[in-house]
Amino acid sequence: MSRKSIILPKGRARARAGSPWIFSNEIRMDEAAKSIAPGAVINVRGEDGRAFGTGYFNPKSLIAIRLWSDDCDVVIDRDFFAVRLKRALALRSAIYDKPFYRLVHAEGDALPGLVIDRFDDTLAVQIGTAGMERQTETLLQALEIVVKPKTVILRNDAPSRALEGLDSHVKTVKGEGRRIAVEENGARYFADLAEGQKTGWYYDQRDNRAFIAGLAKGKTVLDAYSYTGGFGILAAKAGAKEVVCLDSSAPALAIAEESARANSVTIKAVKADVFEELERLKAAGERFDIVLTDPPPFVKSKKDLEPGAKAYRKLARLAADVTAPGGVMMTASCSHNIPPERFAQECAQGLLRAGRAAAMIRQSGAGPDHPVHPLLPESAYLKAIAYVLD
Repeated sequence: MSRKSIILPKGRARARAGSPWIFSNEIRMDEAAKSIAPGAVINVRGEDGRAFGTGYFNPKSLIAIRLWSDDCDVVIDRDFFAVRLKRALALRSAIYDKPFYRLVHAEGDALPGLVIDRFDDTLAVQIGTAGMERQTETLLQALEIVVKPKTVILRNDAPSRALEGLDSHVKTVKGEGRRIAVEENGARYFADLAEGQKTGWYYDQRDNRAFIAGLAKGKTVLDAYSYTGGFGILAAKAGAKEVVCLDSSAPALAIAEESARANSVTIKAVKADVFEELERLKAAGERFDIVLTDPPPFVKSKKDLEPGAKAYRKLARLAADVTAPGGVMMTASCSHNIPPERFAQECAQGLLRAGRAAAMIRQSGAGPDHPVHPLLPESAYLKAIAYVLD
């Protein structure tokens, strides 16, 4: 096989300890390497001749190499994808009784740069890297073999694609579906796969939604950053006395109201800036038995860590201010750039500034359809903490 190789100089590259990522400052970026087209499949070898495996390379990206395999000269073709997709499918089929889940979670399923959410016979495919972009047609062929979907939508509009030199687009490559139904935890939701955030739905909070629903009977619930009502609707279905879904997106709240009707429950949808509305609720003396905050990422990059951490601290304080005595407050972060310890610290400081004593009753992340590469802890992005407040 005639395939170019990237050489790792002696040093402390994380790949030597098994990481599937190799950064641009860890490789020999000579003229030969610079001449390799972004996204090309390459072999990775050490100066000492050690084989690190098969990966794809992008000289434009900070993460210059993402490894497919720890063997060199692996053929990346339809059969390669089919084998990995079958393995991913087998795991989800063993866990879930209905085909609604994240089918592929990037490095956690040994398919770097790829996320696929499954909604029965519809797939939302998100490609984030030049290396995976070059394999799009091969991937689609493999999906036909393994899943046989009726509809496939490419949600290639994540801002991170710009870091790989890629454009932003949404395209339906098979079928015609956009609005679909989602079945989760015994509830029926709706999602817009073409216009909604990310792939259109957040499967990562499935288990956390079920936890909150288990506490919700007879309680008042505030679902802040509700998006399309994932937490709030399930809480209402579980017997909550009152549910308020708070979000700044009118289209998302419209879908939440539609989903509520499909489940024969009632929610109150409030369109407002969350920080401003929490301040207003506090001033009005409003309190809820359960308060949820699941914001968009406040720390989108490492340079955002300090202002983002401050925002999480403030959000925890404001959420605590509107949580009733003996109530439950749960807050989440989907920012992989804030470590779990720092997130927990900021939440604790927010509670302290609100003057509330609290007991942590749950720390969690995403569900098992979001597997994490054991040597890539940053892929465990979701953090959720629940407290009982005095």
